[in-house]
Amino acid sequence: MAISKLTRPTFRLSIDVGGTFTDVCLLDEETSELRTAKVPSSSSDPLASVLAAIAELDLDLADVRLVTHSTTLTTNALITREFPPAAMITTQGFRDVIEMRDGTQEDVWDSFREVGKPYIARRDRYEISERTDYSGRILTPLDIEQANQLASTLKIRGIKTVAICFMNSYANSAHERAMREALIAVDPTMTISISGEVLPEINEYERFSTTVANALLASLVSNYISRLDTALSHLGYRGDLLLMHSGGGSMTAGLAQILPLRLAASSIAGGAMAAKHIAHQCGFQDAIALDMGGTSTDITLILNGQVRVVQKWSVEYGHPISFPGIEFATIGSGGGTIAWVDAAGALRSGPQSAGAVPGPASYDRGGLRATNTDANLYLGRLGRVLAGGQVELSLECAQLAISADVSEKLGLSELSASLAIVQIADAATASAVRLLRNARRSLSPSAPLIAFGGAGPMHAVAVAKELNIPLVIIPPHPGITSALGCLLVDIRHDFSSMFQCIANVIEPGALEAQFSSLEREARDRLSREGIPPNHMILEREISMRYAGQWRSLTIPIGKEQDCIADAISRFQEDYQAQYTYMNTAVPVEVYQLSLTAIGILPKVQFRNHEVIGGVPVGKAHRHIAFDETAHFILTDIYSRSSLVSGMTVSGPAVIEQLDATVLIPPGYEAFVDEWLNLRISEVN
Repeated sequence: MAISKLTRPTFRLSIDVGGTFTDVCLLDEETSELRTAKVPSSSSDPLASVLAAIAELDLDLADVRLVTHSTTLTTNALITREFPPAAMITTQGFRDVIEMRDGTQEDVWDSFREVGKPYIARRDRYEISERTDYSGRILTPLDIEQANQLASTLKIRGIKTVAICFMNSYANSAHERAMREALIAVDPTMTISISGEVLPEINEYERFSTTVANALLASLVSNYISRLDTALSHLGYRGDLLLMHSGGGSMTAGLAQILPLRLAASSIAGGAMAAKHIAHQCGFQDAIALDMGGTSTDITLILNGQVRVVQKWSVEYGHPISFPGIEFATIGSGGGTIAWVDAAGALRSGPQSAGAVPGPASYDRGGLRATNTDANLYLGRLGRVLAGGQVELSLECAQLAISADVSEKLGLSELSASLAIVQIADAATASAVRLLRNARRSLSPSAPLIAFGGAGPMHAVAVAKELNIPLVIIPPHPGITSALGCLLVDIRHDFSSMFQCIANVIEPGALEAQFSSLEREARDRLSREGIPPNHMILEREISMRYAGQWRSLTIPIGKEQDCIADAISRFQEDYQAQYTYMNTAVPVEVYQLSLTAIGILPKVQFRNHEVIGGVPVGKAHRHIAFDETAHFILTDIYSRSSLVSGMTVSGPAVIEQLDATVLIPPGYEAFVDEWLNLRISEVN
């Protein structure tokens, strides 16, 4: 990997491709100066937006040492189900595993709510004769003639995307590899994912689901990354492209093309890692990160200085992804969220969104539905332009949409309707934060709300007030925080293997041998990526559960002689904390070993600023309606760039900048700290 060899370039570039905007950050490592750019995203070609954003910086990529990238490309593909024609090949009798699922419901009180259909239809799921037992012993050899016939059938049908999911392939993937060879022999251009390589773990439903999603994204991601890599090279970049993954680390472009599903929730992870950095910077071990963009709001927690990583999550319920991912909650609440009146005459907010195209009604691009953006514009909270003038807003179009969608249906004035639209969106956001916060009771009551995203700073204080959160922190560049997070992460890979045994009878030598095998694989991969041995960190974990249960907890483990006893004790404590239950009479079982391999990259240093203070000077005035006043009042408008460390802006006020608008209601004030964060709190 070229990272360690490049010494002349002094810049680091990060890119975040969102559904509405594409953001870039450029950091000069010598001066700690940060430059940013923001352009509208192209739904037809994300690469065009990336190149347009880079062009805004007027940058020679030969001066860039490292490029890191996060994207919503994979997440949006899973949400919209824009997949290529695909097939699944599985062991005879297991065609319907991904349709039968695990019998759970997203809402346990709604038995009529249907889970989304499988990503691959039943007619495209093929069975083949083969069988391997739980230990990896072959019971029924793969029928090679049937495999060849099936390969010919798929070629005739024009299917080039295939997921191979055989039973017990986590123990022995020989049959899956043989099936792949049969397919490639007939059509070398096929994109194939096999479950024994994608996720060599027990539990066929999760393994099959993860492999299917990975296969469906492979061609999409491979094409995009390849084109992006080529475009960066043509612009003079000589390093490797790193991509942010769901676990809060980065991976190389080559690995991302093999495991593209790891890029799902990439942007969310970038924002979470940035929030973790900001919390530490401001002296907080615990914090709540609120990332509100154009379509959705993502909420993550920082506990004891760390983001929580879970082993199973999903973009769409019923289609689990069993790659490590940062724990988050998402709701359909953002700038483009549509307000509507239901059949009972109640005002609702989302989850439908106007998206980037046609966008909110105020974009004047054909959108006719009232959104949060339209309501904020009518209330005067938003100015007439966004993204430095790249998007102009029409008050007339916003007013027409609010009148038609809400005012006339509910008999409200346009002012009352606009306030109601925003208040309902704020209440929904606060409810989502409350649920996640209550699930982690150890969160400090003084934990601040770190708000970012294009819409987050406008709604943050209202959400904090609803939840009695004492402090809101707005970073200097809230709209590009996910891109900023890409500058803060190391290379990270996750490895796992099955290891089933009652914990207190484990043979230490057997445990060490299996971990050593994972560590050799991890060191080899990091070495190929140019990471020197002294920059490698290997962290061991084991998945434990009470014997007879299927819910498990992941416990860190060391190399000491008594590490198993310590892990059992830690499991009991964590189980008590999470489920308020403990039973020391029941044996604890280990069923999986995990290894996190981290390649340390040079750390970014952001410049702190001398506390100057002074009286802020507004650039304009605007009539704005606040929840507290319910009428328009003349309000000072400030430019974020004019505020220096030590200044205090008293509400009511609005602070505008390229990538966001910060709303400070009456009774609140914002203090500019030495990192140029805005710390907003209620006036005593």
